[in-house]
Amino acid sequence: MNKKYRTIYCGDITENEIGKEVRIAGWVENIRDHGGVIFIDVKDEHGTVQVVSNDDSIFNGLTKESSVTILGTIRKRDEDDYNDKIKTGTIELLVSEIKVLGRSLNELPFEVKTSTHVSEEVRLKYRYLDLRNDKVHNNIVLRSKVLKFIRNKMDSLNFTEVQTPIITASSPEGARDFIIPSRKFKGKFYALPQAPQVFKELLMVAGFDKYYQIAPCFRDEDSRSDRTLEFYQLDMEMSFVEEEDVYKVGEEVFYDIFTNFSDRYVSPAPFRRISYTDSMLKYGTDKPDLRNPLEIIDISDIFKESEFKPFRGVTVRAIKVDDLASKSNSWFNEVVDYAKSIGMPGIGYITVMEDMSFKGPIDKFLTDEDRKKLIDVAQLKVGSVLFFIADRKANVAAKQAGMIRTELANRLDLIDKNRFEFCIINDFPMFEYDEDNKKYEFCHNPFSLPHGGISDYDTKKVDDILAYQFDFVCNGYEMASGAVRNTDLESLVKGFEVVGYKPEEVRERFKSLFTAFKYGVPPHAGMAPGIDRIIMLLQDETNLREVQAFPTSASGEDKMMGSPSELTEQQLREVHIKVR
Repeated sequence: MNKKYRTIYCGDITENEIGKEVRIAGWVENIRDHGGVIFIDVKDEHGTVQVVSNDDSIFNGLTKESSVTILGTIRKRDEDDYNDKIKTGTIELLVSEIKVLGRSLNELPFEVKTSTHVSEEVRLKYRYLDLRNDKVHNNIVLRSKVLKFIRNKMDSLNFTEVQTPIITASSPEGARDFIIPSRKFKGKFYALPQAPQVFKELLMVAGFDKYYQIAPCFRDEDSRSDRTLEFYQLDMEMSFVEEEDVYKVGEEVFYDIFTNFSDRYVSPAPFRRISYTDSMLKYGTDKPDLRNPLEIIDISDIFKESEFKPFRGVTVRAIKVDDLASKSNSWFNEVVDYAKSIGMPGIGYITVMEDMSFKGPIDKFLTDEDRKKLIDVAQLKVGSVLFFIADRKANVAAKQAGMIRTELANRLDLIDKNRFEFCIINDFPMFEYDEDNKKYEFCHNPFSLPHGGISDYDTKKVDDILAYQFDFVCNGYEMASGAVRNTDLESLVKGFEVVGYKPEEVRERFKSLFTAFKYGVPPHAGMAPGIDRIIMLLQDETNLREVQAFPTSASGEDKMMGSPSELTEQQLREVHIKVR
């Protein structure tokens, strides 16, 4: 078959094709009738080209979003008609033949070009249309490029890619499992993995020096902006290493990804190390945004014997903001309203006047000695404003101070949006006490190595035990979680015993580890950067679902596929399930 024309992507047509006959294929993005001259914009994944014809009938019945193939000749546009918003803005295709390959309904659920302004529920129901939006489409294309880059990077670091099972056993790792009923084994269930935790450790026992995979993880939890039911992580583990070895790999991987796919500033290695205790004190969170220059200070000691009852003998945190005295009363009232919205009774503050005296409703409760201490501890100067956050529970005061810190930075535009500031939060507590349920829970990963062991713990020691576990954090988001693993079986049993599991239950739940660790387990450690969060930050998105091809909605529904759905009675019988 002899063809005088060639087939070309819409976005690849250049002025070199002027006068040549070409064939394109794509979707009709727009149709414009200029009184006898019809223009249509046709796009494919590579770009958009303008198609023109003087024959109205050639486009008869054509609808937007239909897929078409068009034969025509490339010609130069009039200079006044140049479109510098697209790559092909200086040329157009004079059509000689058009074929509709897949006609679209005339009534669309939304305009594809503006789909990001439509409700998420509607967008996800028609996700295949939403993905034609350039912004949404580019998120997925970038994801593909990042995954390829990660695999090349891990290969260069001599990691071996291994796929671990998706159908596995239920494991008490902190979140709720998605469970799968078994047809063959009546009354028994499989589970989808929350993470490949046990498998990655078994690979270390199996003699793999460095393992990685792009691992899907499943957790039956309520969705939020930075968490979905299904997500992917760069799971990695190394044998015969210590904590610092994992840090170095994580720093290299994160730095190289973010510098390769963004022109923004990326904090270089070594990333700043911050203990969990210091992070909760200075930033009120274990996921600090270091672009925010404001820091929290503890001033509880100043108010131990204070006459001001709300501050007396409780945890009191403060945030100093310089050069804020000129703000209007309405500005401060808005800060007070925000404090109330997060559960505080309000927020107290003082302003430093020209003579270094204080102004504000709290000032009358301060002694001269209190004022001197505040000036010294908070390094106050003329024009400074000091905000106070207090609560009987130290963890509540810390959390609220962190939220106030973020709110103040946003209101004052203190955060440089052109930076990626990484840090490593380490020395997490092994356990934390759940006030609601009156019991201890794992603060982080239950398989982490505790400092000094926990074989002879008492209640006091449980509160003080730290673990070799850490998070990589960037711009207020947890980007990766990792740890040195606990290979002492009795210590593992004791740890689970602290949170309410009986020794025999732990040995049964983790039978594979308890057996394998008796055959020469090496010291090992690892981490798991979140793929979705990496893409989310690179693309300036605030929602993980924007960087996943087919996510469920915030409620966990998939209206496009119709899940979750009911099963037939026959299906339920086959897996021995009765709905009650």
